[in-house]
Amino acid sequence: MSDTKKASDLFIECLEAEGVEYIFGVPGEENLDFLESLSSSKQIKLILTRHEQGAGFMAATYGRHTGKTGVCIATLGPGATNFVTAAAYAQLGGMPILMITGQKPIKKSKQGRFQILDVVDMMGPITKFTHQLASGDNIPSRVREAIRLAEEEKPGAVHLEFPEDIAEEKTTSRPIAPSLARRPSAEPKAVRQAVSAIEEARSPILVIGAGANRKMTGRMLHQFIEKTGIPFVTTQMGKGVIDERHPLFLGCAALSAGDFCHRAIEDADCIVNVGHDVIEKPPFFMHNDEEGPIGSDSPPKVIHVSNRTAEVDPVYFPQVEVIGDIANAIWQIKEDIVPQGKWDFARMFEYRKAELAHTEPLANDARFPIFPPHLVKQVRDCMPEDGIICLDNGVYKIWFARGYTAYLPNTVLLDNALATMGAGLPSAMMSAMLYPERKVMAICGDGGFMMNSQEMETAVRLGLNLTVLILRDDAYGMIRWKQANMGFKDFGLTYGNPDFVAYAESYGAKGHRVTSSEHLADVLAETRDTPGVHLIDCPVDYSENDQILNHDIKRLSAEL
Repeated sequence: MSDTKKASDLFIECLEAEGVEYIFGVPGEENLDFLESLSSSKQIKLILTRHEQGAGFMAATYGRHTGKTGVCIATLGPGATNFVTAAAYAQLGGMPILMITGQKPIKKSKQGRFQILDVVDMMGPITKFTHQLASGDNIPSRVREAIRLAEEEKPGAVHLEFPEDIAEEKTTSRPIAPSLARRPSAEPKAVRQAVSAIEEARSPILVIGAGANRKMTGRMLHQFIEKTGIPFVTTQMGKGVIDERHPLFLGCAALSAGDFCHRAIEDADCIVNVGHDVIEKPPFFMHNDEEGPIGSDSPPKVIHVSNRTAEVDPVYFPQVEVIGDIANAIWQIKEDIVPQGKWDFARMFEYRKAELAHTEPLANDARFPIFPPHLVKQVRDCMPEDGIICLDNGVYKIWFARGYTAYLPNTVLLDNALATMGAGLPSAMMSAMLYPERKVMAICGDGGFMMNSQEMETAVRLGLNLTVLILRDDAYGMIRWKQANMGFKDFGLTYGNPDFVAYAESYGAKGHRVTSSEHLADVLAETRDTPGVHLIDCPVDYSENDQILNHDIKRLSAEL
């Protein structure tokens, strides 16, 4: 029949109908029909990476920036297992991603059990949807369903397995067009209840979490804050929703407890928790027998504003829930609320003032190797308003979450969900691809960088403009910090490193080695303003991590 086509051609047509721009990955023998079909696409570009994990991290970051599903491909067996960490990264972090993996023929055995795993079953616990395609005719409905679920709140990971013999089938099916779907609005009675609680409070506060870092939430939250004058804190993944230069910003909850911003939250008798996600460490803890804040005999009232009802946790069980599109819910609350003259935020601002006073001398400490608070200041001074920093995982993430002032949404990409090492470089590569006119910097520890350092070749091959800042302490510094905090002896966490400058140049990138604080400022400016892929080897001094983060901050904030 003239209208029949190969199933793999149909698969590509379905992805084109969904607006897919890139497919990242490492194809294998079982993907060759799919690869042949992809080669004919005028819309979708294949981005060949050096490891499936890097492909998955890039696809997830595409989803994080755009809200559209990032797509990645791998073969069966070891290719599919290499997607597991990226799947969990996207699933916990709320990033829409579609993983496509190959498989041996399912209608007849070709090579016994060679390389065969039950990939669908493996993906079940870490995805929203996983399915083996057993018929070419079903491809349109399965692709549409997978992408619908990937993008629906809370966004996350989905997986389709595409066996060899299904890929070469003939089919007459056609793509299914995406439907128009609007998120439901919050129920007016719930909004009224929330407004009443805020108006009756003595010291309300906003806590902005991961779920707020999507869609138009920032605009509506800014209008709410401007109208009411209620101050706000953020979680790590809520950074940038509102410009942190705002005078009502009280800090980022980067530590588990005891920081200055935690004390400000403890002083509130009404907490408006916007976009809370239990995957993040809680910025505050609720207790059934809790006493109220100073001047109150009852525990604080917690208002949960989110797309989904609150997942009840031993330390989180809000009394009021406003469920629906977050931006619309905040707009409804803003329209109804009347600012109250009795609200008192004086103590909250004292905590913020004390934090800034504590941070300033640390940020100005120009010792060498570089002191982390000073490094944060240098990077902030270097990056333009819309510049994007992509953090890998290590103790420096806490310093950046606390000290780096985020100006715009999605300009500080950090992972406080799975918190996996190895994601910083691929995340920055995707950011540089999407926004070639903006300055992008990956910030990695030496441990995290080496977990996906091979993607430097991909970055150079793609002609990207980005800086990779490696904070070198020759150890797994985050765990070493925890080890010291727990009173254990220093053991088992140090290693050697390659010559990072020579390593970068072996890929065709430009390497730089920092020799002083002044030199760091010069190198950051040079790499920002010079096209190409740059790597900076920056020695860091982590000797005071334990003292400052575990002791000084908690003591000083408690004294207030």
